Amino acid sequence: MDSVRYGVKEMHVDGFRFDLASILSRDSYGDVMSAPPVLWDIESDPELAGLKLIAEAWDAAGLYQVGSFIGDTWKEWNGRFRDDFHRLFRGEEAMVRKVAERFLGSPDIYGHKQREAEQSVKFRTFHDGFSLNDLVFYSRKHNEGNGEENRDGGDDNRSWNCGAEGPTNEPEVEKLRKRQVKNFLTATVLSIGLAMLLMGDEVRRTQAGNNNAYCHDNETNWFDWTLLEKHADTLRFVKLLNRRRILRDNDAERERRTLYQLLREGRKAWHGVKLFQPDWNHWSHSIALGAELKSERLLIHIIMNTYWDPVTFELPKAEDLELSPWRRWIDTALESPSDIVEWQTPPPIPKSAYRAEGCSVVVLFRKLEDQAQV
Repeated sequence: MDSVRYGVKEMHVDGFRFDLASILSRDSYGDVMSAPPVLWDIESDPELAGLKLIAEAWDAAGLYQVGSFIGDTWKEWNGRFRDDFHRLFRGEEAMVRKVAERFLGSPDIYGHKQREAEQSVKFRTFHDGFSLNDLVFYSRKHNEGNGEENRDGGDDNRSWNCGAEGPTNEPEVEKLRKRQVKNFLTATVLSIGLAMLLMGDEVRRTQAGNNNAYCHDNETNWFDWTLLEKHADTLRFVKLLNRRRILRDNDAERERRTLYQLLREGRKAWHGVKLFQPDWNHWSHSIALGAELKSERLLIHIIMNTYWDPVTFELPKAEDLELSPWRRWIDTALESPSDIVEWQTPPPIPKSAYRAEGCSVVVLFRKLEDQAQV
């Protein structure tokens, strides 16, 4: 408590993320307490009011409290969001239904006791483990430089090298890797919850397959500024993705709203290749989410196809003549700058179906023709 107060009062720290925070739920014998005093003290201390509190809601002894961490103001790293999307995008079966829960804020985890979806910190990578680039570069860890004979660091990374271990000159492998990176970023930013991105993932920073790089003060951990130019397409993708989380109407009196909030509040329906027919089978690898946002007079259609082959998805028809045609905002299978476009100038989709390439994410939208541009 003294350390936290000092950080806030003397160092002007805005918030803390507690590593292996579930250890604070244990008593001196290691047993789990129902009302851990230190957690409640941190939350209830008037000097710490408004402090941002984030818990890594597990510990080294196997206690896993994602969805059940003590306290009302604590946010939790949602490790299930990370793991389920990793497994979906590398082609594992029985993941579609789980990912549907994760995309909508993990109501199966946070729906009890009226907990808010914002208590879920959705993330793909963090300081431990692979960077986002290495997640699609390596299928196994490469920690030889740590001096532990590659025994340190986690073995279960749920990564996939896309056909070649490490750097390669194969253009198809790099094309798939680039697509997978953008798939991960799109799902993380647009799904419901509090998004967290690891520094450097926006320009595909690499640690050369090292998933336990804390011990290095060299190129393994340093930020390579040349990556801003080398992977300018990924940086542009992240910028436009984050910018469009904010929807501003030309009417200055209207409240600023986020695309994330609209997805949360709108009327939603799950689809498959046919409308209103999602495929929840064990072997399914594709799903689509439609959201009707009446307050913004906007329709959103999000497609995730993790099959290796293209899949054609039926789109809701433009029965209302006031509606503009479907427009493509994101298609991670396309090369930059077509992979994501400015929200104001998206190309129209004249057909009533969309062909999503293998291992891709697509985001389409429609709005009333006479609406002010957002």
